[in-house]
Amino acid sequence: MTFTSWRGVVGCIKPTLRPGGLEELIRMLPEGIGVLPLFLNISEGTTDEFKRATTPYEPLVKQLADAGCDLIHPEGAPPFMLLGFKGEADHIKKWEKQYKVPFFTSGSNHVRALRALKVKRFVGATYFRGDINKIYAKYFVDAGFDALDMAGMDVDFDKVQELSGLQVYRFVKSVFLRNSKAQAIYMLGPAWRTLDIIEKLEQDLGVPVIHAVPAQCWDIQRHLHVRQPVKGFGRLIAEMPGTGISHQSSVIRQSA
Repeated sequence: MTFTSWRGVVGCIKPTLRPGGLEELIRMLPEGIGVLPLFLNISEGTTDEFKRATTPYEPLVKQLADAGCDLIHPEGAPPFMLLGFKGEADHIKKWEKQYKVPFFTSGSNHVRALRALKVKRFVGATYFRGDINKIYAKYFVDAGFDALDMAGMDVDFDKVQELSGLQVYRFVKSVFLRNSKAQAIYMLGPAWRTLDIIEKLEQDLGVPVIHAVPAQCWDIQRHLHVRQPVKGFGRLIAEMPGTGISHQSSVIRQSA
């Protein structure tokens, strides 16, 4: 593993079996960072399913820790956001204490990205219908942000990846224009194929966009003490704010 992953290995737990986000992340990461993926099979996208979903992560977390990963990323915003901001933080601390490896979830990643960009007020866009969006908004309020809106797109959970970037652009732009005092746009989840609209939104609306995949790439680099900007996917990964040795966790293990 040291020859191909000389900068470190991140173990990712994908919550669904749909392709897209993993490939995008691997292509975006700098050379020398290895990715070891495992998968769950969340398929309904309902609140009840997400509430049951944290338990199945446990054996996969252990597999990745036993494999010698330098960093573990249990993905999926909903399962952990439903624990609440504090509940999620406690869960991460428990795992880090048990396995002696740094962890980050999708939620903690997005909080850290917003803070790195010095954002206080933002609007959110998701691909979930109904009251679960209020839970997402509360998570960020409890983390110290002003979530002006958390708007869900009207789409079936298993059809999200079929949306065009232009459809999502129109939806996200309309959400922002209703809340033009927002300092940023937050796009929850990697399921929609929308890397191509990040810079279009930033240019047109004049605010940064926090998108799941570039945010993952940024945080993986931050944890592994790497700083290699990537152009074309928004300010966060192009400018790499908040990176540098003084900002990072000191818990790093050698790759097996």
